[in-house]
Amino acid sequence: MNLPTWLWLARGDWRRVSATASVPGVSVTAVARPAKTVWSLGDGGSVTCRGPGTPYTHAVGANRPSPDCGHTYRTSSTGRLNRAFVVSATVHWTVAWEGAGQSGTFPDLTTTSNATVRVTESQALNNGG
Repeated sequence: MNLPTWLWLARGDWRRVSATASVPGVSVTAVARPAKTVWSLGDGGSVTCRGPGTPYTHAVGANRPSPDCGHTYRTSSTGRLNRAFVVSATVHWTVAWEGAGQSGTFPDLTTTSNATVRVTESQALNNGG
């Protein structure tokens, strides 16, 4: 609690994806590009990130915030179901298609993944002795 939490997606998952469908005489290709990720943090907060985020490494130090995608929990998850926050990451995709002499875009398409995160609190007592 009160320490920066880094949020990121695997870099290999943050990439352009294309697919082509064909029938005799007609072929259509769709290209999807990730545009942003909206993180719902389970404590009422949310964060929107424009890229995959930066993976945390121990060399950075626990007190440093993410340079591009992070959140700081201000409350413990102790009182929640399973003593954890349910976190979701929803990637919003920009999808364009072309084929059969036409082209267009699909409306906002999304993919979502969920995880649970336990946030605890540690207290210390200094007796001055």
